[in-house]
Amino acid sequence: MLCIERIKRFLPTRSLQMAAYRYIERYTSCQELLHLQTRKLNSVIFPLKELENYLNPNVDKNAFRIFDPSFDDIKRAEELFKPASKHEIDYFTSAVRMDHVPLLSQPEVCFIGRSNVGKSSLIKALFSLVPDIEVKVSKTPGHTKKINFFKVGKSFTLVDMPGYGYRAPEDFVEMVEAYLETRENLRKTFLLLDGSVGIQKADKIAVDMCEEFGIPYTFVVTKIDRVSKGELLKQLLQIQDFVKKQTQGCFPQLFLVSSLYFSGIHLLRCFIAHVTGNLHLPNTAIEQQES
Repeated sequence: MLCIERIKRFLPTRSLQMAAYRYIERYTSCQELLHLQTRKLNSVIFPLKELENYLNPNVDKNAFRIFDPSFDDIKRAEELFKPASKHEIDYFTSAVRMDHVPLLSQPEVCFIGRSNVGKSSLIKALFSLVPDIEVKVSKTPGHTKKINFFKVGKSFTLVDMPGYGYRAPEDFVEMVEAYLETRENLRKTFLLLDGSVGIQKADKIAVDMCEEFGIPYTFVVTKIDRVSKGELLKQLLQIQDFVKKQTQGCFPQLFLVSSLYFSGIHLLRCFIAHVTGNLHLPNTAIEQQES
């Protein structure tokens, strides 16, 4: 498959460039994966598994396979991300302070990360099966200034938090800390890391926040299409070592995603469905770990 930079050189007009983007995004649903050969299918759904082939045989791979659903499980989870007449998926509201945050009883997952880590692009990819949903994606770091809530029917709420670090809102700490500490229906916090740079000082501050409040969280490694496999593996092993030695509440498995090529998006949808209680997988290692 041609990379997007090469495609754009041959497609000078905006309309043709948009056509190229649509071509690349053909793996948005499980239905579009059915014709793929097993190796390609696994590389799209389980990008972490594909990297195992480049690892030293002595490296412990147990943390790579804790959440290992079947393709049927992934298809069932995908139904949650498809709108229907009795299952509306849409932007709900925004808040700039905790007293503006809506009181919701359904499970929530939230996404936090450094400015320009690709958070909005990831959320847009997760909701790619919802044609009319508005998820603003900006090239300007720190674009998200509010806590944004997206309701997925009556199943769960996805929360987009402001980015920390460069150009973060002045009241970021007050806003995010208050949310993480008091939100009783929060089931999982997804902490995003850029695959090309790994875990940074600002990320460790976010980790300390989650650890202090006893919040279960998971690392999602973004932009994996922008880095070589060798460099990506180096970053992953460093992150996993950090998780093993310096965290208590972090889920041991890393989730790798490319919002451009949709690698890892289907697996992450399935994990979200599971942690919000909408998909039970009694035979998986994650159920055994949490029991």
